[in-house]
Amino acid sequence: MECTEKILCQSLLEKGLKIATAESCTGGMIAAKITSVSGASDCFDAGVVTYSNEQKHKLLGVSKKTLKNHGAVSKETALEMCRGVRKLAKADIGISVTGIAGPTGGTPEKPVGTVWIGVCGKEICKAERFLFDGNRDEVREQTAVKALELANDIAKTL
Repeated sequence: MECTEKILCQSLLEKGLKIATAESCTGGMIAAKITSVSGASDCFDAGVVTYSNEQKHKLLGVSKKTLKNHGAVSKETALEMCRGVRKLAKADIGISVTGIAGPTGGTPEKPVGTVWIGVCGKEICKAERFLFDGNRDEVREQTAVKALELANDIAKTL
């Protein structure tokens, strides 16, 4: 069975589409997975790692009001991140991830493993919340894989 990133790249290449990533908790893992595929330069435009709120605002246009009212780990931030990277790169699809990989940083409302993944295409923009189990590396890996799956789902509709 082919890996998710290869399937995604094949789909994007067949349709002449470009993708860009905005990553926080995964620190570039999604971009690394995509660029591990030969020929990815024809479908991958840009990857931005915005670990701080300041850079989420500065580079991706996440509003300070969103960050203050909802926090970095929220549906609203994930949506603004994927819209922002899509616009920044002039890509057809934007993917964003923001979450708490642990082992510290969790709260009762947002425990360790809480991740929001956003995906945007021309006519659809959505964010989904996940609660992944495991240590820091496992949470990050599960996040990257799920983000690629959601990007695949969007690519199929374009």
